[in-house]
Amino acid sequence: MINSISLIGMAGAGKSAVGMQLSKMLDFKLIDSDALIESQYNKSLQKILDDEGYIKLREIENLVIKNIQLNKTVLSTGGSAVYSYEAMEHIQQHSTVIFLEVPFDQILERVPSFQDRGFAKAPSQSIEDAFRERQKLYKKYSHHTVSNTKDIDLCVSRVMELFEA
Repeated sequence: MINSISLIGMAGAGKSAVGMQLSKMLDFKLIDSDALIESQYNKSLQKILDDEGYIKLREIENLVIKNIQLNKTVLSTGGSAVYSYEAMEHIQQHSTVIFLEVPFDQILERVPSFQDRGFAKAPSQSIEDAFRERQKLYKKYSHHTVSNTKDIDLCVSRVMELFEA
C-alpha cells in the first residue's frame, strides 16, 4: 500500500511549502532531498555543483533519493531529481508522485536568481531551456499534476484529494 507523497517540480514550484503543510496535515515525516544531500555531504548544493559539476550533483541526487525509505513520508525532491531514472522509479513505486506545475514566468517571479541555488543544468543551457526540458520529465514521472499558481491552501487541498482517492 502506498502511504507516502513525493513532490516534483521546478525550483520555485512550492514543493517545500506544500510539503510542510501536507506533512502536518497527514502527520507524516517530511524529507527534503536537497537538505538531505547537503547534510550527508556537508556541502551546499551550489558548492557540490561548483566543485564537481552538474552531472556529479545529479548522480548524488540519484543515490540519495533511491535510498530514502518512504513510509508515511512527504518527500520534497530537488528540481533535477527527474534526471535520475532509478530515483524516479523508486519514488513512483513507493509513493504518489505529484508534479507541482507553475508557468515559467511565475517561476522567475518566485526565484529571481538561480545563481546560488545549486541548479543542476548544463553550463550552455538557459534556465528557460532547462524548464522546458524538465516539464516533459515531470509529466512523465508524475501520477498527478496539480497547479500551484494561486493559493497554496488550494494546492494542498487538491493534493490531499488525489492522495486520499
